Amino acid sequence: MAELEVDIVDTDGKVWSGPARRVVAPAGDGEMGILAGHVPVLSVLRPGEVRVLPTDSQEVLRFTVAGGFFSVDSDQVTIVADEARPAAVATH
Repeated sequence: MAELEVDIVDTDGKVWSGPARRVVAPAGDGEMGILAGHVPVLSVLRPGEVRVLPTDSQEVLRFTVAGGFFSVDSDQVTIVADEARPAAVATH
């Protein structure tokens, strides 16, 4: 199964890193869902919630972000937030 490599960082450093099946981020034009094979993207990150579904879990990881940007290229997702904090864990 194809997967994404995800890095979430903020001004304090790395918040989370690992393989994932899906990422949903609050892009400048609305929420963007990202799966393996997604076309390259560079977008503004609006304040809101980033959701990550790790490959080794059925639990969605949630991070509250306070703006920034994110990029997707060759199944690598990099989220650079002004501030990012774990929000909650929920099953999908």
